Amino acid sequence: MKRITFRVAAAVAIGALAIGLAGCGTAKGGAADGKPALSKDPVTIRMYWWGGDARHERTKQVIALFEKKYPNITVKPEFADWNGYWEKLATSTAGKNMPDVVQMDAQYLAEYSNRGALADLSKLDVNLSGMEASVRGTGQVDGKQYAAPISTSSMAVIVNTDLLAKVGVPLPADTDTWTWGEFNTWAAQVSKASSGAAYGSQLDADIVQLQLFARQSGEQLFKDGKVVVSPKTVAAYFQTNLDRISSGAAAGASVFAETAGLPLDQLPISTGKAATQIGYATQVSAYAAASHANLKLVPLPTVSKGSKDWNFFKPGMYWSVSSQSKHPAEAALLTNFFLNDSGAAKILGSERGIPAVKTSLEAIKPSLTPDEVKAVDFTQAEASSLGSAPQVAPAGSSTANATLLRYAQQVYAGQQGAEDAAKAFIKEVQASIDAAKK
Repeated sequence: MKRITFRVAAAVAIGALAIGLAGCGTAKGGAADGKPALSKDPVTIRMYWWGGDARHERTKQVIALFEKKYPNITVKPEFADWNGYWEKLATSTAGKNMPDVVQMDAQYLAEYSNRGALADLSKLDVNLSGMEASVRGTGQVDGKQYAAPISTSSMAVIVNTDLLAKVGVPLPADTDTWTWGEFNTWAAQVSKASSGAAYGSQLDADIVQLQLFARQSGEQLFKDGKVVVSPKTVAAYFQTNLDRISSGAAAGASVFAETAGLPLDQLPISTGKAATQIGYATQVSAYAAASHANLKLVPLPTVSKGSKDWNFFKPGMYWSVSSQSKHPAEAALLTNFFLNDSGAAKILGSERGIPAVKTSLEAIKPSLTPDEVKAVDFTQAEASSLGSAPQVAPAGSSTANATLLRYAQQVYAGQQGAEDAAKAFIKEVQASIDAAKK
């Protein structure tokens, strides 16, 4: 796994990594507030990100706009696909050659920040005031802002309203307060009305969904580097899915195993074989394109009616500044430009997701598609249910999603009980976290 690759590669250089900013910057002088000052001399910095061709082109256009505004700063673009990205970043970090600005993911944030590889953005000129405090908090580790959320999204139930109209089962009148039990009952009605052509829902096994389920139950998934969710709550999460199987609301374990690893355009909701899919609101455009159906976004069910402050917006990705950067002021300026400049926002659009900064979101609204508007409207409406940001997933937990999926498949297939699987899941993830500390 890339997590292990980083740990091995970084071990040879961990003592040499720059933990603070004091000795990193070579910018001339310093600002009155103690933050690094911009150099008056020509400066070259590097920016590194993952993604496809569309992201590469848009990002390079923003870099060109930045260089036009700041002609003494040259930005060298570097990019890779997801699979090669982390190995290259681990190698460059261990060799003290980390790019100045890097695209960061939640599952690696603790790994890099704990090793002193990332700068504290609160000590640089990066303006994060335009985003929700709970969103901003998702980039913090031990109280320090090591990452700036680029985009956000909220989990939703994505509903194929065309299929519902076809089978004659509308959505419940009040989906704002429905429970998992009510969702199960309704989905079973959809399955029955379709006469075997489609199911009302699908089975789930996703670490972010589990995290939300835990918060609805008054618990957290991780805290202070430990798995703190109870076996009872994990077992209850598994049970909600078992209930869907027994009621007919979802297809059984064999279908789940067959479809779990399929591309988005081949999932049951995309092929008209399921009425709903739990996923990120920002995925509605992709599902609509694949299914050629009218889709609607409704809130997730809750463990019990009246659950409050359980929701949080998950950043799609972050920008981080390397603590090794010789030009931290310029790296911060570039990061701030990508986050807050309206011209940059219009070029980037929603390719990286819904902008976390409100002014950037307003800048792109006129160019959004109808389905993108659905995602924006839904996410903004969900703000009323936001709680505090969860602690960043600890180093070593990057395999938690795959581990959850493995145990879920065993539970849904009747190969292991929900309680035993819950205990084994927690034990295995904690062992991985503990191993990462060595």
